[in-house]
Amino acid sequence: MRLLAIILTLLLLPALPAKAAPVNLATAATPSASYTSPWESVTAINDGVDPPRSNDTANARWGTWPQTGTQWAELTWPTAQTITSAEVYFFDDNGGVRVPASWKLQRWSGGSYIDIPGTYPTAVNAYNRVTFSQISTVRLRVVLQSGAASVGLLEVKAIGDNGNPSTPWNPPANLVTPLNEVWQHVESTYPNLYGFRNYGWDQIMANGGSINYCVRWDSSATVTAAQRDRIHATLARQFKKWMDVMAGQEGWPYTNVPVKVVGWAVRDRNQLQWTDNSVDIYVGDIRENAPQCVAACGRFFNQNGTYPNCPGGAARHYDMSLWLTAGMGGGAGGDWGQRLGSEYYMANLDADNMHILLHEIGHSFGVDDFYDWTPSGVCCFLMKAGSASSITDFDAWMFRDWWRHLKSRYGR
Repeated sequence: MRLLAIILTLLLLPALPAKAAPVNLATAATPSASYTSPWESVTAINDGVDPPRSNDTANARWGTWPQTGTQWAELTWPTAQTITSAEVYFFDDNGGVRVPASWKLQRWSGGSYIDIPGTYPTAVNAYNRVTFSQISTVRLRVVLQSGAASVGLLEVKAIGDNGNPSTPWNPPANLVTPLNEVWQHVESTYPNLYGFRNYGWDQIMANGGSINYCVRWDSSATVTAAQRDRIHATLARQFKKWMDVMAGQEGWPYTNVPVKVVGWAVRDRNQLQWTDNSVDIYVGDIRENAPQCVAACGRFFNQNGTYPNCPGGAARHYDMSLWLTAGMGGGAGGDWGQRLGSEYYMANLDADNMHILLHEIGHSFGVDDFYDWTPSGVCCFLMKAGSASSITDFDAWMFRDWWRHLKSRYGR
């Protein structure tokens, strides 16, 4: 009886909350530096690209040549982050930029920078990891003391707590049956379901928590710099709506998935009324009777995740295309990206929910269409075209169910 009482007591104890998964918080930060060589970029330090070697000539880099002495690069977040370790990958070209003689990390206390105690290795061709007692800060600074040459970095990772404990699979009772019906339908319809490796999930995980886009401007209309920036902002805002439903779910490791537009494809360069180099411009590469961003930079064409022939290097690769076609009604979506009418998109730049784009983004993550059947007990949801204009609870749980079934491929 005593043993039974102990067992019953243990069964009645409340479950401990799941610990938040450690993640790379750096990709959500804004980078800055003491100095950056004009041909290099400080944004390289947190672009999520893992360098192949310290003398990386393919990807973006931060370097300080010809400056020497004490140099720094810094990550700044809008709110305090909890960090327990950091990793840096040094830029070393065996010439004007070499590994530092020494380096350290500093945190911003609100009034000054404070050194973070630790052991600071200076290996080439590898991440140099420093662990320390948990800190909370809005700024993390990497301070480098040059030796015989200038210094630089290829990547900085700030490892910490994303603040969202992982919630186990627990959909509302009324959605259990329709969710099971949907997944059974998916498994029976797509024989290569588990072998396919280019879902939106694969793209985000390969990038370490971010996504890159290229815009296919399939229209004769001109685009100003202000319109370009609004097009980008709208895409990021709509994409975030899907990412927000994943926060804390089933070991999902990211609280924020930055969306970066790296290029535009167009028939005539004069249609794009800006001269800055914030995005790569591709002119006259026509596929499917529409401008195409260069294939060498596209993950759809390079699913091994390497981009040796991409003119801008791996940092300028694109995972998906936003294909905006004049006169198109409706939309299409898949692992290659989303296609919809350019007029519709431009008319809805300020809309809270651009429902066609949201629907097509769902397809890019594998979520199916529902033209010929409806799961039991549900009627109206975004992925059933025409029945809802925003992400419903059922859409969110279908989306999470894809992650639940695929997450083991990422060791989650």
